[in-house]
Amino acid sequence: MKFTTTGGIVLAGVLVSGCASTPSSAELDRQASMAIKASFRDQGIAKVDRLNQDQGQQACSSATAPPPEVAKQIEAASLAGVKWPGGGQYLGDWRQGEKLAQNGRGMTWTDKSADPKDNGANCYNCHQIDKKEISFGTIGPSLWNYGKLRGVKDVTDPSSAAIVQYTWAKLWNSKAYAACSNMPRFGHMGLLNEQQLRDVMALLLDPKSPVNQ
Repeated sequence: MKFTTTGGIVLAGVLVSGCASTPSSAELDRQASMAIKASFRDQGIAKVDRLNQDQGQQACSSATAPPPEVAKQIEAASLAGVKWPGGGQYLGDWRQGEKLAQNGRGMTWTDKSADPKDNGANCYNCHQIDKKEISFGTIGPSLWNYGKLRGVKDVTDPSSAAIVQYTWAKLWNSKAYAACSNMPRFGHMGLLNEQQLRDVMALLLDPKSPVNQ
């Protein structure tokens, strides 16, 4: 109700002012931002600062896609910020990775903590991963046989290095390869810790994972 009321006030102001002159795009964006910020409050672990946008989010919130040069800047900065796994160990336990994939909890105002260990990866919300699943999202591509289709038989094999590193970077910060990606930036935003990322990596790439059977 608060959002509707505030939005109504802003809209009324725009309509009234429109009698004299048409607001600029920048002014409309400013008024919309004010309306959104006025409609949220801190509650539990969910704070209003979540509304603050970085360069990539700002560029991709526009009505039009960012110019190619801006998109490239966002992707380059995102890739440069990727933290690679300690000791070069990319894979964990695919069994734990499957649990994370099935778990959509975390980061809501009712959660007790924002610690990544309490979060899930929520993979099935956007992807098909296992043929046995009858319910999954289609926002993202199917990940069934992800490692198998890419010829990953041993992640320590130099021939697999490129896809292993790509997958880690994609999970860490998806904007490294698509400036306006909708995929959560699990590592960059602290949604999953390093071990959890290893476990999801194992689910996708371990030849023993049911995903690659």
